[in-house]
Amino acid sequence: MAAVFAVALLIVPARLVLKLLPLSLTPANLVSLAAALLWLCAQLTLTLGAAKGANPVRTALFAYFTAMVATFGFSTWGYLDSDELNLSDHAFVLVVASVGIALTVCDGARGHRRLDFLLKTLVIGGAVVSVIGALQFLLSVDVTRFLELPILRYSGEGDSFVLERADLRRVAATTGHPIEFGVTCAMLLPLAVHFATKARLRGEPALRWWACTLLIGLGLMFSVSRSAMLSLLAVGVVLLAGWSGRQRLRALLVAAGFLVLVRLTVPGLLGAIAGLFTNLSNDESIQYRTHDYAVAAQEIGGHFWLGRGLGTWYAPKHQIFDNQYILSMVETGLIGTLAYTALFVVAFYAALRARHLTAEPGARDLGLTLAACLVVPLVGSFTFDLLSFATVTGLSFLLIGAAGALLRAVRADRRGGPAADQLAPSQGSGPTIEVTR
Repeated sequence: MAAVFAVALLIVPARLVLKLLPLSLTPANLVSLAAALLWLCAQLTLTLGAAKGANPVRTALFAYFTAMVATFGFSTWGYLDSDELNLSDHAFVLVVASVGIALTVCDGARGHRRLDFLLKTLVIGGAVVSVIGALQFLLSVDVTRFLELPILRYSGEGDSFVLERADLRRVAATTGHPIEFGVTCAMLLPLAVHFATKARLRGEPALRWWACTLLIGLGLMFSVSRSAMLSLLAVGVVLLAGWSGRQRLRALLVAAGFLVLVRLTVPGLLGAIAGLFTNLSNDESIQYRTHDYAVAAQEIGGHFWLGRGLGTWYAPKHQIFDNQYILSMVETGLIGTLAYTALFVVAFYAALRARHLTAEPGARDLGLTLAACLVVPLVGSFTFDLLSFATVTGLSFLLIGAAGALLRAVRADRRGGPAADQLAPSQGSGPTIEVTR
């Protein structure tokens, strides 16, 4: 179910939503809502293989969902304009979908093999999306128009997947914006590197995963996004801190070779990316991001604890905040913002905890890899309104669930089996329930 969600999330253009529905829902949203319902049903049994028991990621997800319920109840209890009320309803449905897919992965992806299958699906999907982005960037060919299925329609989020910056195309591939495309690639790149470097350990051909790594890396560059570069820097810090000296040297050599390849094949691209950071004082996008702080402070002061309501601050009615933390403070207040931040911090901890608990090299590296992936939303939330974009939001919650699933798998290994972390049947005269696989 989670793999189907991953394919729908990455391959179907983010601006395409299902027809004949009262809400604007993408196919991925529909799959995640179904997954949420199945997760709830599976939690009512002891025989369907859903994981039971404590998990820090699941606790963080419940805390986040509780905060969103509180905000939704508080805002709709008072008066809201009809447009804002409708958007608040829509935003709450998306919260259910996001939390549902994260819980499905956390409690449903039992064992390392299932988790690897899901993460490999993400990497392959990311490579396909990067090819679409490369065609847009290099040849100005937009493949997304061939993905307009009869059951889908475009939402009102824009009409172009290609923008311009420094005389270069900025491409979005199937995502909603070049920034989202770049940040998505930054989140998927560590996973591709993990499968490429650990392929021999798993007895798999490594070339296919190196090809995915190259494609995703090129997709990141073709986004020409400052947020993507900052996210990549954060990923590099986490990975280099956890790798051995030999791994660091190899990584630096590969990175240098990749930059030379980009310089030779796409002249001017590296210069345009460097210009994103060397001309900050005259950058209009930086000035736009900072001029709205006074408006944000006024709104935050009026609804400090629970915010003014989910999804109620939107363009063109209101000024856009290109900062998810500011937007969360406005819409969900301090409680919602802390719950949102805690999601990624706790998932980051769970991934590193899994790395600490196991001696298996592949699982240890996957723990570090997931931690590197999860630092991206924390950094990206400073530079754009992350939760306003469907692809990167869905990917973030999927990886949150993956961190919880990895911790469950590692703990199960230590206890002696894949079903070890399920609720044990009650002791006494009652019947014994035997869980088989």
